[in-house]
Amino acid sequence: MSDNPQAKRFVLCINNEEYPASLELRKVYECVLDSQAESLGQLRVVDETGEDYLYPQEMFIPLEIPAQALQAFSH
Repeated sequence: MSDNPQAKRFVLCINNEEYPASLELRKVYECVLDSQAESLGQLRVVDETGEDYLYPQEMFIPLEIPAQALQAFSH
């Protein structure tokens, strides 16, 4: 369960070898904050199914999205 369902960030997929149907390489994904998952080396990512699932952190690079661009990612 996420800590705050409204708190979101974005990550770039750099490895989809184990999940080619769920993740696209070099695609930006929404990542829902979940400190419990992160303490276990996982990220809660909204994947191609439109649902959020846990994936290993090393499959992604966190992105810094400028405030002006966040609105575009929200739609």
